[in-house]
Amino acid sequence: MISASDVSFGYGGTLVLAGVGLLAGPGEMVGLIGPNGSGKTTLLRILYAALRPSAGTVSLDDAPVGSMRVSDIAVRIGVVAQEPPSEIPLTVTEMVLLGRSPHRSTFQSYTATDHRIAAAALGRVGARHLADRDYGRLSGGEKQRVLIARALAQQTEHLLLDEPTNHLDIRYQHEVLDLIHGIGVTTVVVLHDLNLAARYCDRLVLLDRGEVVAAGHPHDVLTPSVLEPVYGVAVRTLSEPDCVQLIFRLPGGGVGRDLHDEART
Repeated sequence: MISASDVSFGYGGTLVLAGVGLLAGPGEMVGLIGPNGSGKTTLLRILYAALRPSAGTVSLDDAPVGSMRVSDIAVRIGVVAQEPPSEIPLTVTEMVLLGRSPHRSTFQSYTATDHRIAAAALGRVGARHLADRDYGRLSGGEKQRVLIARALAQQTEHLLLDEPTNHLDIRYQHEVLDLIHGIGVTTVVVLHDLNLAARYCDRLVLLDRGEVVAAGHPHDVLTPSVLEPVYGVAVRTLSEPDCVQLIFRLPGGGVGRDLHDEART
């Protein structure tokens, strides 16, 4: 379980988060959604202690994250961040094996079990054929899949991801999120695509200007009355058998085009 209570944070004199709360229960996949600049990535970084809140608390299975050692957090939380890792000369397999580092002492070599776990993680994201490739020479989408494989190789009970579908085509967007949802670990994921969030997240937290505007089941959060004031677009909902899906239109009809896939600002 991951929880945040009354979390506030600012850069300089600018308040980025104000009294934000979040709860991701065991095995839940919770989506952080909201316009650019709403505080999604900042909140995610606070959850894995890359940033320290100016107020409020973050807990991991009821233990305050602020009191944990960095090594303990690394064992218990897998992270796929937006920031690309430094372009050090590593093969894909070596990059994924870094996910096993929290389970090894400083000078301990990777074991056959570590290699087997890394290979299985690559297989789960459809990237086993990349194992011997130079990571730095991969496409953006290939790199993203490798980074997700690295987090899976960590074998934690908590997973935090910042836009994991970035650079992926439609098929792999769905395959990756379906995979993440099916792992069954406690997951918090930042997503811009509201239709992907509706299909794969168990619950959503909608942020706007650093505050929680709405939180709950996708059917309750992804409604025109909630989304239109936040995103500044007209919203129409379509009821699918397993989830709600959305169509967006610019105010006044724009140029007559519906914005089917996502609400990006």
